[in-house]
Amino acid sequence: MIDANLNRLREGIRVVEDILRYKENNKKLASALKALRHKAQTPDTKTLLQHRDSIHDVLRSSTQSEQNRTDLESILIANFKRAQESARVLEELYKLQNIKLSENFKTIRYELYNLEKEILTLHE
Repeated sequence: MIDANLNRLREGIRVVEDILRYKENNKKLASALKALRHKAQTPDTKTLLQHRDSIHDVLRSSTQSEQNRTDLESILIANFKRAQESARVLEELYKLQNIKLSENFKTIRYELYNLEKEILTLHE
């Protein structure tokens, strides 16, 4: 669960980061997202890789809603939600092992909430 959610968190942030970087040409927000993505690290990467089994993931197939995007805003929203949900899972799981890491993922989640509001209200 930790490995999958770390990947999901970083991937979601990266999608938003690239939209802000390449489409919006917004250095400030793209840099903030990049910094946040780099905070999404754990010291146990090699251990996590040993337990990865993405081939046999029972929910590997995409759902219809995951394939249905209408514009860049819908992509931004979906990826913010994906990243926030993953940060929450990591926050909860690390409460069992490492409270410092748990707090790190909580901080990431709240920063994502703030960035989501700032980015999605840019063009209102």
